[in-house]
Amino acid sequence: MENRKTVVKIPETVPGTGPVLMVNMLKFADRRLYLEEYLPAFNQVVKTLGLEAKVNLATNALASVVADEGEEWDAIAIVEYASAETFLTVARSEAYHEIAEPLRLAATAKLKLYMTRRFDL
Repeated sequence: MENRKTVVKIPETVPGTGPVLMVNMLKFADRRLYLEEYLPAFNQVVKTLGLEAKVNLATNALASVVADEGEEWDAIAIVEYASAETFLTVARSEAYHEIAEPLRLAATAKLKLYMTRRFDL
């Protein structure tokens, strides 16, 4: 299953500095488990590490307009971290792997995660 992927495509260095926005594309196996158990566990891990992750957007996906055939998502969330290093600290932490990750794996059927950074228009 795609939700069992680990953070393996993160480059050694991420261009630029400053906040990063993680775009989470979610297909739920158990929406209740994700919202009521994974998210609180994730927030506790972030707090325990003395870091911050801010949800900038959480939305239901209504329709795939431009997507691969059969690509459907239940929700999309955008989470902001102070830096790429902050995200990596959380994602690679023992606390995340022990506390939050098992819940994420059980709650999601499919997940895509993109690291992005704002730019001026």
